[in-house]
Amino acid sequence: MTKTIRSIERGLQVLKALNATPISSLQDVYRLTRIPKPTLLRILHTLEQSGMVSRRLADGRYRISTSLTRLGRKRDRYDRVAEAAAPVLDRLCQKVSWPSDLMVPAGDHMENRESSRTQSPFMTFYSKDRVGMPVSWLLSAVGRAYLAHCPEAERQKIINLLRKSDKPEDWLARDPKRIGEILSETRKRGYGLRDQAFVGGPYGAQLPDGLAGMAVPLLDRGRVHGAINVIWPKSARSVEEMVRDCLGDLQSAATEIIHTLRSEPGI
Repeated sequence: MTKTIRSIERGLQVLKALNATPISSLQDVYRLTRIPKPTLLRILHTLEQSGMVSRRLADGRYRISTSLTRLGRKRDRYDRVAEAAAPVLDRLCQKVSWPSDLMVPAGDHMENRESSRTQSPFMTFYSKDRVGMPVSWLLSAVGRAYLAHCPEAERQKIINLLRKSDKPEDWLARDPKRIGEILSETRKRGYGLRDQAFVGGPYGAQLPDGLAGMAVPLLDRGRVHGAINVIWPKSARSVEEMVRDCLGDLQSAATEIIHTLRSEPGI
């Protein structure tokens, strides 16, 4: 009988485990494969180097790369946006030092899909559950950047949904004149800013975080894939200083992410 190749068998085990649990920690993969962790780390590193596996910037968890999407489980398109954004947000953080998030639409809120907060040398609010955290559409910088640049039909669909909400963060949806003015100003500037009344925290449970932020859309030929921000403690820098020092780099990062996504089939 022809002998099998043990290393390939183990590599396939790992890929099957990641396909079953799309966003996995090392412990998750170990639990599914029972491959010793030193060996598992070498396999994961090899798969990462070959482009078959990537790691989430926010928490180091592993996921199947887009290069294998067509061979296995069909992934959420925003997982693919997050994979494209991760190395760009990492480089942006290295350049400006302040951290960034990628936010994408998720019904009545935006959702954090990637973050460089763990990479920043500065102290900012951070939770291990930051990825997946829901964020207000109408009060956040990312929400305003997205809504100001997305197609009119999509914008109205979101605002109509929020108009039915009883959450305090959604009161602006019932003031079409004011929200129209805010989004027009945002579109004219080219970037979104937090509402002065917004203290931060997850959608539906505002928690003061002491941060300020500006955000730009991932705008691609009239379509918006999400929004990325730069965040900083309000006490550390003014908005004007951050616009002067970081806006150009933030916009360049958005352009780089869009360039990557354009090479992805089905995006």
